[in-house]
Amino acid sequence: MTPFRLARIARYAAVALAIQAGSAVAQGWPTHQIVVVSPFFAGTTYDLVARLVLDQVARQIGQPFVLENRPGDGGSVAVASVVKAAPDGYTLLLSTSAMVTAVILHKSLPYDALRDLEPVALFGGEPSALLAAPGKGYSTVDALVAAAKANPGKLKFASTGIGSAAHLAGERFRLVAGLEVQHAIYTDPTQALNDLTAGRIDFYFVPITPALALAAQGKAAFLGVTTTGRWPPLPSVPTLAETGYAIDTFLTWCGLSAPANTPPEIVNKLNKAIGNAMDLPAIQDRLQRMGFKPTAMEPDQYGQFFADDIATTIKLGKDANIKPKD
Repeated sequence: MTPFRLARIARYAAVALAIQAGSAVAQGWPTHQIVVVSPFFAGTTYDLVARLVLDQVARQIGQPFVLENRPGDGGSVAVASVVKAAPDGYTLLLSTSAMVTAVILHKSLPYDALRDLEPVALFGGEPSALLAAPGKGYSTVDALVAAAKANPGKLKFASTGIGSAAHLAGERFRLVAGLEVQHAIYTDPTQALNDLTAGRIDFYFVPITPALALAAQGKAAFLGVTTTGRWPPLPSVPTLAETGYAIDTFLTWCGLSAPANTPPEIVNKLNKAIGNAMDLPAIQDRLQRMGFKPTAMEPDQYGQFFADDIATTIKLGKDANIKPKD
């Protein structure tokens, strides 16, 4: 039995009376709209993913979901507001990989995400592609690695800041391949892409959708994808695992969480409805066209996935010497 499951058993035992009291509430749930707090501005990929999936869930449970955007402090504002909410199933969190990154970017947080949140369901994640500058002979991952090893400290990879998905991916790749490279930080991702296509940056981990556009225009060398299997629109492009330099499948992901001690009846009802929604071919097709890979999980699976991601990221922070911002 995993540590996460043992912790859940202990917690449920400690709050048995509270759960019994909540059962009556759970039996009639839901009777009115459900608020989902999002740590992003409206219109971002994960905001759109949540709206698409939860619209289908609302049809199943008979009540609407209202997304409330509360961006700020890397998502911590949204998380902190939800952990304080009543565990009655009417206030939920659009939980994301930013919660994991926050653990290494801050010395302390006003919550413990593993303790204070109840995992409900994973929606999936956004795979990335390893793009290399064109015209430099980086036709394969091995060629890029060979060039970096032949010129230690000279090649550069781009990101939009410390702790960003591209930064963590670049650090993971650097460590797996045993490279010494420079990290170039950009405030504008468009400028980073421009510098990649101009050859001022050597490689960059980019979400699948914009990566496809660059590759189609011949503006970047498409070396590999972070997915476990080949991405359907790119059957000839290998996964990084196939090339021998595997890193995380999802550099960024999102799902749904609830305040700790939310009755399991509510959690399970939500999880089942989300799974049903994500099984719809039309939903899967729309998500994939957004560059998003739907990946349903049971609550315990999602909780373990989250705990593992935190542990892996904490190790990465130490190995890559990533310092907290505050």
